[in-house]
Amino acid sequence: MRSSGDGTAGGAPERSFGDSGPYPLHGSAADHALHRPTAVPSSGGATSMASEQIGYRGPTACAAAGITYRQLDYWARTGLVEPSVRPAHGSGTQRLYSFRDVVVLKIVKRFLDTGVSLQNIRSAVLHLRECDFRDLERMTLMSDGATVYECTSPDEVHALLQGGQGVFGIAVGVVWRDVESALSQLHGERVDTGETLVGSNPADELARRRNRAV
Repeated sequence: MRSSGDGTAGGAPERSFGDSGPYPLHGSAADHALHRPTAVPSSGGATSMASEQIGYRGPTACAAAGITYRQLDYWARTGLVEPSVRPAHGSGTQRLYSFRDVVVLKIVKRFLDTGVSLQNIRSAVLHLRECDFRDLERMTLMSDGATVYECTSPDEVHALLQGGQGVFGIAVGVVWRDVESALSQLHGERVDTGETLVGSNPADELARRRNRAV
């Protein structure tokens, strides 16, 4: 478990849970040694493949993440959540967001709605971008208002709750599935060819195209 923030809530000192407990996620990797969990096999292979080959334009990303285009544009211009597939270069250029980007957008929206500070959200965004796909599926992000914690097991969530620190939680795997479901009904774009994928799950569409090519 890692956290971002000053580790205090209402002036209370941060509690240490030892090697098996939640770890604070600080503002940068240099601030705290990363205790990454061992990746476990998951069913996210198709999503991982699709995320690498398919991008989503701004309106699609907004619809899947539940945000406004003004929010999307502001977050991109301020560097909070930038499109990793294709940034905007001048007028007429369409930003292109990856699947992971859209998941992060939805998480940022939830954190902002609960009053988590922008500084802590930036730290969380950086960490989410560095994590392996398989780690994201089983991650829970929790906040006590002053700190953002990453939990990778029910025991770590319980430790935070017992310490009175975890008051708001986001199960990244749930957000992942929500975004996956939303994007399956929206338009995606093949990164390599620019082809638009319409009205079906992009991962399934890619599979069908590969089968027809065989």
